[in-house]
Amino acid sequence: MAKQFTNHLINETSPYLLQHAHNPVNWYPWGEAALQKAIEESKVILVSIGYSACHWCHVMERESFEDETTARLMNEHFINIKIDREERPDLDHIYMDAVQAISGSGGWPLNVFLTPEAKPFFGGTYFPPVKAFNRSSWTEVLNGISQAWSERKNEIESQAENLMDHLHKSNNFVQTNMTFSLGSDKFITMEHCDSMFTTIMSSADKDWGGFGNAPKFPQTFTIQYLLQYHYFTGNAEALRQALLSIDKMLHGGIYDQVVGGLARYSTDKEWLAPHFEKMLYDNALFINILCDAYQLTSEKKYDNAIRKTINFVEKDLLSSEGGFYAAIDADSEGVEGKYYVWQKQEIDDLLGEDSLLFCEFFDVSQAGNWDESNILRILKPLDDFVSERQLDKGIFDDTIKKCLQKLSAFRDTRVKPSIDDKVILGWNALMLKAISKASIVLQDETYGEMAERNFNFLLQHFGKPGEPEMMHTYKKGKAKYPAFLDDYAYLIAVCLQLYQQNFDLNYLFKAREYCRYVVENFSDEESVFFFFTSVDQKDVIVRKKEVYDGAIPSGNSIMAYNLHILAIIFDDAEWRNRLEKMLQAISAAVIKYPVSFGIWASHLLQIVMGINEVAVVGKSSKCIGSEINLKYIPNMILMATNFSNNDFPLLANKPPGLADKIYLCKNYTCKAPFSDIHVFMSEINKANKITK
Repeated sequence: MAKQFTNHLINETSPYLLQHAHNPVNWYPWGEAALQKAIEESKVILVSIGYSACHWCHVMERESFEDETTARLMNEHFINIKIDREERPDLDHIYMDAVQAISGSGGWPLNVFLTPEAKPFFGGTYFPPVKAFNRSSWTEVLNGISQAWSERKNEIESQAENLMDHLHKSNNFVQTNMTFSLGSDKFITMEHCDSMFTTIMSSADKDWGGFGNAPKFPQTFTIQYLLQYHYFTGNAEALRQALLSIDKMLHGGIYDQVVGGLARYSTDKEWLAPHFEKMLYDNALFINILCDAYQLTSEKKYDNAIRKTINFVEKDLLSSEGGFYAAIDADSEGVEGKYYVWQKQEIDDLLGEDSLLFCEFFDVSQAGNWDESNILRILKPLDDFVSERQLDKGIFDDTIKKCLQKLSAFRDTRVKPSIDDKVILGWNALMLKAISKASIVLQDETYGEMAERNFNFLLQHFGKPGEPEMMHTYKKGKAKYPAFLDDYAYLIAVCLQLYQQNFDLNYLFKAREYCRYVVENFSDEESVFFFFTSVDQKDVIVRKKEVYDGAIPSGNSIMAYNLHILAIIFDDAEWRNRLEKMLQAISAAVIKYPVSFGIWASHLLQIVMGINEVAVVGKSSKCIGSEINLKYIPNMILMATNFSNNDFPLLANKPPGLADKIYLCKNYTCKAPFSDIHVFMSEINKANKITK
């Protein structure tokens, strides 16, 4: 059926932008055409930023952007630009900072008003069609801005200049006066790491896991810190809180009990009612800590959870070309969560005599546990459930699996949430890294093959032959937008991970190549931190530097890790010095606010404990290296070779002999080579322990 309206978004590839291509609003994509039109017509620019899986973005579209009267008002007075925040995170960062400075809060949809020169002066998030929730209506906002621009243009331009000054100043992260060295006289001590642990635990929910109150996010970086802190100190509370958080998420509604997959966050403290969108990066980061939990505990439930989550990703988010899609929407048929929730009668009809125990196990009732419906969740672990009822665990477990298969088949007949099928370089790198790690931890070659296929896909579709320059997104044969710092940082980390998977030195050379490109194109002469955008990115009003670890790791924290590892592998003093300066600048903030700097915190902990530099040389070196990789040793660089190689300091002057040898160096001191892996493991475990 022909659409009544079509705007300038019709030629875009982003699913989010295409969702708005038939709004009566005359939307433009961000670009020269819209920006130049605003200058020529001296009109205010309205920038509306969201993403395809954003529930309230859809709500505002239905209420306002599809309304012809509202659209006429927008078209008459504004140049209207729609941005997919996942395609242009650089613009999202800038204008989110502006709105947070204006209103004290932010989120999506993000609606910000700019002068014709693209300088922000007013904005907010969701605006209702009529005044409600203590919020002005969207039409009130539009009329107010239009009138102000007509009558007080100079005042608005002055306000925009003041806001620009604030954005520039806030972009310069203040360096501390800490003395920090990677040598033996470190200013950062274990006492600082203990302080970070205490701060983290002060917000820990010791009943339901996680940290803070609702809404609850997975906070996988904080969990990662607790697992590492436990490994080094033996602190039982750290392990208990980390595993409690993982288990409660695995048992909650935030995790799709039917087919697997983690939703973005929970709206309540019990992890029952999620915001139902599933993001690729959340699942990648969750797989990562599941691997850590499995390595530390050897518990089968974490093995199962890793496989279930990867199976979900492979089934629902893996394209035929080999790339991973960005996200699955929260809504179906215009209703949030409709695809995922159940009525008890549905389950009774599907499962018959198995329904009684199934419903009891998954907290399903006639009244429902959420909005007169049921979200499947487990309130009592399987072992406890079967023990209390004197059930056979194996039979019950098989029954539950068969029941879930029936529910999955039935759910597949429902109208499915839409998939944001663009492929994002950085998010793919996060998932690739997690799957590669799972291949090592679970000794599953199929996962390793999946990771390598995805890596080759990224090189083929995002890169330029023979050059390190990469693009940010890909869809339908077209790569768009120069890659950002996050993309490169995660890609370098992936190369380091893939080397651990198969000990192919080409991955290390690739990592060095990308790292050199980042240092050359993203560095700031006045700061040790990297810009989010490359030096060639010209359509942003501010080159941001992101240092906080939010929903995804900051590019700077991952680059600090990359610089550290590569400086050791290639003996690069310049990169080592760069890392030290980054840590000098940020350590005080990390120690004070470890939850906001989770990746940085784990990195500091590893540095305090010292990095184990391990080289395995001999005919069976790669087999021995793979066996070592099965163990949880977060502060280790491992290289393995079966031939002489003086190109790498860790391997230099270590020719293969009749017997395999394991070399261990730490804090500028080397041990005598080990010939027995068990003796080596005993030594490294002893060296990594602090008695508390």
